[in-house]
Amino acid sequence: MIVSIGYAACHWCHVMEHESFEDSTVAAVMNKHFISIKVDREERPDVDQTYINAVQLMTGNAGWPLNVITLPDGRPIFGGTYFKKDDWIQALHQIQELYETEPQKLEEYASRLEEGIKNIDLIQLNTDAVDFTAFDLDAPLNRWKNSLDTIDGGSRGAPKFMMPSQLQFLLRIAEKNNDQGLKNYVHLTLEQMAFGGLYDQAGGGFARYSTDERWHVPHFEKMLYDNAQLVRLYSQAFRLDKNPLYKSIVVETLDFVERELTNDEGAFFSSLDADSDNEEGKLEEGAFYTYTLEELKNTIANDWNLFSEYYNVNDYGFWKEEQKYILVRSENDLKFAQTHSLTAEELQKKVVQWKSQLINFRNLRSRPRLDDKTLTSWNALMLSGYVDAYKTFQTPSYLETAKKNARFILTKQLKQDGGLFHSYKNGKSGINGYLEDYSTVIDAFIALYEITLDQEYLKAADALTSYAYEHFYDEEKHMFYFTSSEDDEIISRNFEYRDNVIPASNSIMAKNLFRLAHHFDNNRYRDTAEQMLKNVLPEMEQYPTSFSNWFDVLADYRSKYFELVVVGPKAKEVISELNTNYLPNVLIAGSERSENLPLLEGRFTSGRTLIYVCVNNTCKLPVEEIPKALDLIVN
Repeated sequence: MIVSIGYAACHWCHVMEHESFEDSTVAAVMNKHFISIKVDREERPDVDQTYINAVQLMTGNAGWPLNVITLPDGRPIFGGTYFKKDDWIQALHQIQELYETEPQKLEEYASRLEEGIKNIDLIQLNTDAVDFTAFDLDAPLNRWKNSLDTIDGGSRGAPKFMMPSQLQFLLRIAEKNNDQGLKNYVHLTLEQMAFGGLYDQAGGGFARYSTDERWHVPHFEKMLYDNAQLVRLYSQAFRLDKNPLYKSIVVETLDFVERELTNDEGAFFSSLDADSDNEEGKLEEGAFYTYTLEELKNTIANDWNLFSEYYNVNDYGFWKEEQKYILVRSENDLKFAQTHSLTAEELQKKVVQWKSQLINFRNLRSRPRLDDKTLTSWNALMLSGYVDAYKTFQTPSYLETAKKNARFILTKQLKQDGGLFHSYKNGKSGINGYLEDYSTVIDAFIALYEITLDQEYLKAADALTSYAYEHFYDEEKHMFYFTSSEDDEIISRNFEYRDNVIPASNSIMAKNLFRLAHHFDNNRYRDTAEQMLKNVLPEMEQYPTSFSNWFDVLADYRSKYFELVVVGPKAKEVISELNTNYLPNVLIAGSERSENLPLLEGRFTSGRTLIYVCVNNTCKLPVEEIPKALDLIVN
């Protein structure tokens, strides 16, 4: 079989499709000897991960398009990424000849590779006694710091991915330790990403990654999961720094998501392509987002000199490869306004006008293709992004969007047996859910409860957790498999536990269990979360950048973790104000009336709104003033 794995927004996937799969000569070779299967990696991450691991073992690196040749039983024997037409034909002939003349060699190789795939994500049960509070964070953190780019932000080298989970943890640990150098690094990275071509300066939203070290030239595809996590990150950073740039990034990114990635049901689409038709009608990467000098001058009739300085329409913003300009910034609005003798309000008015003119111009162009499938896990990430934005800015429409998406998940993606579907398109839900769907939805529902106090979300999170235990949990390793027990294995059934651009489903699950253990006083959740963290601790010490979300879980154990409980008629108002603060080591629960959940039971006093600050359900005397409550919380 030939298994070709890609995704809708993948530039090189489209190139290989056009050069090879749509070519009659190549098709004849493929159809003569092979059964060809095309896989969307976003719909079938289990298939993708199996063959990514295989190609990684075979070649040392992997990516997309991912092209694998397998034996009839699905075991891989050859693989790689992008192949030029002649190279692909040659590979097919060689494999077919070997299959006909020396099939035993392929069988032996397939068996060895199968063992390698089965061993690649093995997890060991850690039975050592571990005191998380005594864990020495300095060594892994120093190792991590050695990889940081303190000039342009992000990690050293190129390409540069944004890695929101890493920045989220580093922001937290920098604030806790009052590490000014690390604080400066995080805020530098947030600013540089927002200033670069990575960010769509006209229409909002981030591209997938930067091809260079300075964040200038992106790979122009826009993915829902990136923008979801970055909205969350910039919202949290604003709670600490109150930088107006962070607010504008959140507002513009959510405007982009609402405008281009949201349907009438409240569901979010997956991505926008990197490619679109240029003026000659040919697909070109970045054609929608880049400009010639003449186009910009014709679009910005007034204020040209100011505009060209603000967006670096000069050598700094010139994309030599395509002979076009990418809009990039190099200084903040306050400094730019002062340099040009403008007030902040005057500059802001001009920037709004420029963006409107650019959008009007771009709307005349051929648009990037939309991948209009809906993925449950990515929707949950976006839901969490809206929740964090609402916490920070208290914009009512953000809360309504979050609740509408939650209703979509509960009505369309929840199966009759209590499980989740993974995907949705054209009114149909399908594909049995993966652990990533459960972990992200549970996380989103906990977050939504903490701003609405609607127990429906908390109870839904608890029910999905019970389902995950039944269908994903390994009682021996105390970790969760990526695939359900109801699904057939593809070579092996593995654990996803290393954090990447999106945190690993097991690290999100561990954090969920930690929080739900507090909400429901559930010892099984508590014990599982601790064991999961113990299991990965040895690898965390050696490879810290691959465990950023796990380190965030660890941070909850290393110091006091507070339960902030608000009960009374003004509970929602009080919690809304509390949520505008940066409180990474705090769980929130509350009610406007008497309730029997463990954190709420016996704490309602008629006519008064009381704030309880607790640690492990042991509370200090309640207070009624928010500043007093915040004083009781030690970061």
